[in-house]
Amino acid sequence: MFRIQSPVLLAGVAMAALPLAVSAQSAPESDALDPIVVTATLGPKTVGESLSSVTVIEKEDIVRQKPAEFRDLLRAQPGINVVSDGSYGKTTSVFLRGAGSSGTVLLLDGIRLRSASAGIPPWQFLPPELMERVELVRGAKSSLYGADAVGGVIQAFTLEPEAGRQGWGELTAGSHKTREVTAGLAGREGRSSFLASGVYSDTDGTNLRDGGEDKGFRNTGGLAKLSHSFDQGGGAGLTVFQSEGNTEFEGGDTDFLIRAMGLHLEAVASDYWRTRIQFSEARDEQDTFGANPSTFDTLSRSARWENTLTAGVHELVLGTEVMIDEVDGTSNFTEDSRTNSAVFGQGRLNFDATDLMLSLRLDDNEAYGKEETGGVALGHQLDRAHRFRLSYATSFRAPTFNDLYLTVPFYTGNPDLDAEEGQMVEAGFSGRYDRWFWDIAIYQNDVKDLITYVSDPVTFEGTMENVETARIRGVEVSSGIETADWNLAAALTYADTENRDTGARLPRRAEKNVRLDIDRLFSQWSVGASFIAESDRYNDAANTSLLPGYGTVDLRAAWNFQPGWSASFKVDNVLDRRYATSIGYDSATFAPFDYLAAGRTFMASVRYDFQQ
Repeated sequence: MFRIQSPVLLAGVAMAALPLAVSAQSAPESDALDPIVVTATLGPKTVGESLSSVTVIEKEDIVRQKPAEFRDLLRAQPGINVVSDGSYGKTTSVFLRGAGSSGTVLLLDGIRLRSASAGIPPWQFLPPELMERVELVRGAKSSLYGADAVGGVIQAFTLEPEAGRQGWGELTAGSHKTREVTAGLAGREGRSSFLASGVYSDTDGTNLRDGGEDKGFRNTGGLAKLSHSFDQGGGAGLTVFQSEGNTEFEGGDTDFLIRAMGLHLEAVASDYWRTRIQFSEARDEQDTFGANPSTFDTLSRSARWENTLTAGVHELVLGTEVMIDEVDGTSNFTEDSRTNSAVFGQGRLNFDATDLMLSLRLDDNEAYGKEETGGVALGHQLDRAHRFRLSYATSFRAPTFNDLYLTVPFYTGNPDLDAEEGQMVEAGFSGRYDRWFWDIAIYQNDVKDLITYVSDPVTFEGTMENVETARIRGVEVSSGIETADWNLAAALTYADTENRDTGARLPRRAEKNVRLDIDRLFSQWSVGASFIAESDRYNDAANTSLLPGYGTVDLRAAWNFQPGWSASFKVDNVLDRRYATSIGYDSATFAPFDYLAAGRTFMASVRYDFQQ
């Protein structure tokens, strides 16, 4: 069993504390490590100004790490647990600050992605090759984004064109007969820009259980974007994203289609008023074949209108949003559509060294009624480098169509369910210097009316009920260093999750996570490594199925061998560790088995870029 104790824990703490020791010897010179984010505050602010706990994964990080799957970018980041039923496109859940797998909102360029029937975002089907940056915003954000932002919001931003014209192509091959082709063309002339990119990947996959057969994954992804900026400010843009393919699992396979389309229009109405409206549509379609064939097709359409009013250094955001969810498939739903309407507002006030943010939102859903959420955050700049923040926010998780309306053998949905409700308190302290930063956050989230599956022990008939309460509290420490030759990032997370009714730990969450990314940069090449470790976790609510902790090491290298040409090589799980983050059950015998992650894997690629 892998335990995060003495040397590893001390190394993580030492890494996080190192910038603090160095900063005492050097004054701050710039905000190079305080990037602009837009997810935390409904507008562009630096990480420090947002008054939230935020981690930003930049384009350079994605290029260097070359993740095989989108989830690899998220693993063991501050406050995050990733659980998967094996590698290569298998069912994946992301637990942010201990919230349930449907308690984290996923946005793609502002478009919400999720299955309306199950409530879970399609993490496993997002090609990382089409992503430019990712913002991880931790903390309750329902007052800004509505239902399900209990643990926070993760927003992925797709590729953006640069000035002039660019094109690229890349070939990748590796273990398990993995092969991948990526190509794209983009340009920006004057105030207009376009981008088109595609990726095709195919792999035989790995065995998901001892003695099992390899289970493959095939994915074709595409991205198209058009945008134009107006002379007087603002602009318009269109984004179309699609990911489709097939993934195999124990007992069958699934054809999937994820499609997102968004159209936005932004205008400057006056010196004090900026307005933006976005129309979007997201599809999640899955056809499953095997012993239990099924079809679940969900469609979400939304319209969101935001207005930003400024008065000196103060800002007020007022908006409204309407979302319509529809479901269809082979299973019976007593209701197959629902509408959610919302109004929201946020005040961003500045008083010299002190910032104050207030937010309030009212959601009215025809399925489960009205929910009011709010938040207040206070930040104070102690000096040029150090900042303190304190916040309180409420949140809720909406019951899904499956929770409310699904009717299948031995299960009937409960249309009388209430939404889960949470209250989170957080305190944070950070230091940002010329080339270093560190951040510490302490939080507690109390959640009531947890939606839980309950079954009759005699008839085995089951349903969902509001029966539990939970307390989730934790500490997150993160740090980073950027120099001309080195890039380092470290994260340490401790989370104490408890079912207050039973005293048990919440299932599938590890208590301790450590992540360390280090890259050495040279003029024409680079080398790097990532160390990721997680402590043990229980797979079930009763805490009877324990999965041991694990630690993995990944190595990478890249070489720019000719103008426009580059090559990269990567070895994941160098030590060939055997580990699992979830447990499955045999369809014939109901015997449990571990969903095994991939062992040691190799990947090599060659890429060509041109720019005019």
